[in-house]
Amino acid sequence: MPVVPLTDILSDAFDKRYGVPAINVFNDLTLEAVLAAAAERRSPLVVQTSVKTVRSIGLDVLWSMWTSMTTGIEVPVALHLDHCPDRTVITACLERGWNSVLFDASHLSVEENTRQTIEVVAEARRHGAHVEGEIESITGVEDGIGSDAEAVRQPLQVALDFLKTTGVDVFAPSIGNAHGTYRAAPELDVQRVSDIVAAYPVPIALHGGSGLDDAQVKDLVARGCAKVNISTALKETFMQGSLRYLRDTETHGKWDPPSLFRAVRQDCIDLTQGLMDLLGSSGRVI
Repeated sequence: MPVVPLTDILSDAFDKRYGVPAINVFNDLTLEAVLAAAAERRSPLVVQTSVKTVRSIGLDVLWSMWTSMTTGIEVPVALHLDHCPDRTVITACLERGWNSVLFDASHLSVEENTRQTIEVVAEARRHGAHVEGEIESITGVEDGIGSDAEAVRQPLQVALDFLKTTGVDVFAPSIGNAHGTYRAAPELDVQRVSDIVAAYPVPIALHGGSGLDDAQVKDLVARGCAKVNISTALKETFMQGSLRYLRDTETHGKWDPPSLFRAVRQDCIDLTQGLMDLLGSSGRVI
């Protein structure tokens, strides 16, 4: 099955109320690992790249990694640009082949956000791509974007007007979720997801999925969160796995980088497959 549009993946998940992991990768090992996990679990997958990752690896190199690793893939996958406030980066990624972008204009007024999001949607459509939108910041800083200030939530009608006017394909509301590591169990406004979906049936993106407990995640998926973003958990898995292996290596004095890569790759696969099992996306690809 080839790389497919984001809505091909999320429409089924939204209709059947399961979630699809949308995982932020940051190098070749993590990209290959999450794709391998999807193939083994027969699960759809959204691969996400932050603006920081696009800039650090380079657009052309990152695109080459994506195309080479997805050649012949047998599960539906999409490539998504996460939290991007920079329209020039959005244009560059769309022109290169990303088939989904999150235009993060949450720092702007709702009116200006709406105006520019309409333009981004039109631009994406010319490339056959889709757009995720948001009108409120998600608390926390991720890859240099965002703020630790508590997000201010807009009234329901403001969110609905934004959705109807812009025509975005996915919506990311603030519900008390946060990027990064939760310092305490968050109090989530889960009813807000239900209210939005009831009034305007659109797949909801759950940001800050790392660190939520399983019951919270399952409840939100059942309410319409078809896209569940994971970034911090993969970073922690990658770095903690590397640290454990290197400490063991230091003890035994066997310095073999390929062995390190294999071990960390498996850690990343295990994490991704666990998420697919939790979200109910495992086995969805017949």
